[in-house]
Amino acid sequence: MSDSTSNVAFVRTEQIPPSAPPLNAAGPVKWIKDNLFSGVFNTILTLLAFYVVARFTVFVFPWFYNGVWEAASRKECLEILDGVNGACFAVLVDRWDHLVFGFKYPPEGYWRILLSFVLLLVAAAPALFGSLPRKMLFFTAFYPFVAFWLIWGGSLWLPLTILGLILATMYVFRMVSSQIPVNIRQGVAAAIGLVCGAGLAYLLFIGAQELVFIAGSVGTEGLISTIAYGVFWVMAIFAFVFCVPMGIFVGYAIYNSYEDGGLVSIVTSLLFGYLVFSFLLAPIWMALNAVVPIELQAVASRDMGGFMLNMLLGTICVSLSIPLGILLALGRQSPMPLIKGVCVVFIEFIRGVPLITLLFVANVMLAYFLPPSSNFDLILRVIIMITLFSAAYIAEVIRGGLAALPKGQYEAADSLGLDYGQATRLIILPQALKISIPGIVNVAVGLFKDTTLVSIISMFDLVGMIRGPIQNSTEWTSVYWEVYGFGALLFFVVCYSISQYSQWLERQLNTSHH
Repeated sequence: MSDSTSNVAFVRTEQIPPSAPPLNAAGPVKWIKDNLFSGVFNTILTLLAFYVVARFTVFVFPWFYNGVWEAASRKECLEILDGVNGACFAVLVDRWDHLVFGFKYPPEGYWRILLSFVLLLVAAAPALFGSLPRKMLFFTAFYPFVAFWLIWGGSLWLPLTILGLILATMYVFRMVSSQIPVNIRQGVAAAIGLVCGAGLAYLLFIGAQELVFIAGSVGTEGLISTIAYGVFWVMAIFAFVFCVPMGIFVGYAIYNSYEDGGLVSIVTSLLFGYLVFSFLLAPIWMALNAVVPIELQAVASRDMGGFMLNMLLGTICVSLSIPLGILLALGRQSPMPLIKGVCVVFIEFIRGVPLITLLFVANVMLAYFLPPSSNFDLILRVIIMITLFSAAYIAEVIRGGLAALPKGQYEAADSLGLDYGQATRLIILPQALKISIPGIVNVAVGLFKDTTLVSIISMFDLVGMIRGPIQNSTEWTSVYWEVYGFGALLFFVVCYSISQYSQWLERQLNTSHH
């Protein structure tokens, strides 16, 4: 009789461990095969790229490897190299502080610049990364005033007083728009509209007189002068005829917005801000500083320089141009013809003028439009021009995002009973800005690189330092690759960081389903 257990099938009680994939189906080998040698054409391009990289490395590596880091001049570098191919990195060791901070900023104040940029990272973090606590935005709003005090020095009470007056202006706006009764607001709107309408009419009248003066200065000698004379006179007559109706229109528009706050709240707060900043700013901060002096060594704007100046201009102008570009984009789509016309003219004019032209206007011509005794800071003038220039481009990028939204989004906002401000803030702008992220980043990167144009108007940024004090010195004349390579590296790090952040943000905001 046979054993009964011999006919019973064996059943495993544990899972067989998975086998490793073949070597050519996973890991680095698969990546190399798929990305570098996936076909005859790609294989040829890969080998050609390897050849170019190898030849470049063979040519450049000795230049880096034999580089001289300790020398007092280019002549001493050449003596140390003794005919060997090598870089003179000693210029970076000798002039690193000039390249980064400029040659006039006091060395004992370098810690202030470094601290301000460290605080910039802390202040920008809650605005760039939504996972951080929203309470940190209070420090973000407070940071510009601290940075102003650290970089420019002087009394701490000046930026704090400016902050207090801004908060007071915001409170006036909120009070007029929501807390003042309608009947009182109507009287305020009438008074504000009358003042602003008369003021605008007066400004147009003064502008027309200036056009008449220019026409007389041009004269009528020659064909071109005669044509210019006629053009300026036509513009002057148009301004004379236009001033009174425009004043009436603006005054009535302000008065007509009293029921919902609207325009009267904005104009009232602007007038309040103008008055307090013109007449209260200096007495308040000087009185506070006399009681409790908190001061740092003051540094004039003409002493700013180096890569610090590029970072300063880039950070401020990008921060200011994005909200201004949003307003311009919304204004260009406004149903009100006056607001739309002003935005269209501004955007098209700015986009049709090179940035270098605006910088020359900021440096030379802007002073002719100011009172003789006024002292308008050059950096402030440059910031205004660069901000206006980039805001026009950002406005067009955001307008593209607004145009890409389907009409149903606007209709959905109307069906929920949202007014224009609520619909724009909660529904329209978040989607439009998400679409516009690549374009905004492109403008921001281009703007940061364009800050080097300020060297044309005798501002010693990084490029200005290289072209001026460093290469014109007897020690480091004819040194090009080392200093320009160092500057390119600094710009690359910043621009690449901005690009990587934008790609990360696009991935975070990608809510589409495939």
